Parts: sequence; C-alpha cells; structure tokens
Amino acid sequence: MTLKPETRAKLKTVSTPTVATALFKRGFRNQAIQDVHPLSTSQPMLVGEAFTLRYMPAREDLNELAVFRDRAHPQRKAVEDCPPGAVLVMDSRKDARAASAGSILVTRLMQRGVAGVVTDGGFRDSAEIAQLGYCAYHHRPSAPTNLTLHQAIEINGPIGCGDAPVFPGDVILGDGDGVMVIPAHLADEIADEAVEMTAFEDFVTEEVRKGRSILGLYPPTDEKSLADFAAWRKAVGR
Repeated sequence: MTLKPETRAKLKTVSTPTVATALFKRGFRNQAIQDVHPLSTSQPMLVGEAFTLRYMPAREDLNELAVFRDRAHPQRKAVEDCPPGAVLVMDSRKDARAASAGSILVTRLMQRGVAGVVTDGGFRDSAEIAQLGYCAYHHRPSAPTNLTLHQAIEINGPIGCGDAPVFPGDVILGDGDGVMVIPAHLADEIADEAVEMTAFEDFVTEEVRKGRSILGLYPPTDEKSLADFAAWRKAVGR
C-alpha cells in the first residue's frame, strides 16, 4: 500500500504516545522500536513507509573493506534504492558495537529525499549526523565500521528492529518519545483516530491547567465533559 498524502499529513500532527494507544486498543502491543533515540532533539517529525535492510553476524572472510567496491553491496544498494519519502529501517540485531552507517550515507539518504533512517544499532559520525537537521534514530554512537560485526544480507524483507516487527511498507512514525511501526493496512484509520485523540487531549490539557479534576474528564465518563469538548471544538475550529 502507498501512504496517502493526506494520511502522511495527519500523522505529522500527532505523537507516538497517541498512536501507541490507538494501536493498543486494536491489540497491538509490540509496535514500539525499543531503545532507539533521536540524534538531535530538534529534528523534525518522522513519517514514511518502511524500506528495510537486514544485517546478520559478519563472517570475517566475507567482510573485508574491498566488498564496498561492489555496487550491489546491500548496504550501499539500500542507500541508493530507498525511495524518496520512505524510511530506511535497519535490523542491526540491537548490536551497537559496530556502526550501522555513518554521516556520508545518511547525508546521501537526506539528499535523495528519503524521510529518515532508523537502526537498533549505532551510527558513526553521530555528531555530524545530529547537525544535519535530519530524522535519524539509533541506540548509541559507534565508531567501528559495520563490517566489523555486521554483514548486510537482505534488502526490503521483513525484519525485527528493536524487538518490533517491521514489514516493508509499514508506516514509521518517530518523534522525541521514540519510533512506532504502524501496520500498513491500518495507517489511514490510525491517522484519523490519532487526530481525534489529539484534539481531545489538547482540550483536556487546557482544562487540567485551569485546575479541573481528571475524574470524569479523562476518560470522559461525565456527560458534561463531552458537552464541554464539543463546545471547545466549535470555538477553536478543531
């Protein structure tokens, strides 16, 4: 499935906690990519379809520096083939002892119009990546080249990233709280529900700041809360 422009736009206005709750209501409990962090606190919201790269443990005779001369090397090919607007998601087996990529490859992704990059391993040149103003998530900085421990083995197949299942085409949403994986077939309805949830939570936040109790308000078990929310939406155009 292709992510609709209107769905992409909606997801850029909601948070990963809100989406996590919407997924939880549908029985999905394992869609958060664990232990990944944005390289910069000022990077933009990340939204895009997953394009995947899977690493396996490196075998020394197959991972000498000369392998990068091969234009079909899976890591290099993934960087060049990941579609504009997509997110390159890398399964590095939660192992940040060697880098998944560095600043040159991440810069290439940015220049090609790729929406962002996520690894459950680490990036080298992390300070440079943080200065790009680009959506990048990893576990921690890592100086050694990927060849030290990781062998890039498959492009755009199902992977696990930070213990979350990621299928090609799933929708990736990332913000300061982390990264969520939205199953592709649910993207439109999750986006719609998250927009509605966000409006209600903004209303609740305003009321709580005024001193109102959360009892009967959050969740809205009192009829007055629902009436007040309807009036608030009309007043603010939400």
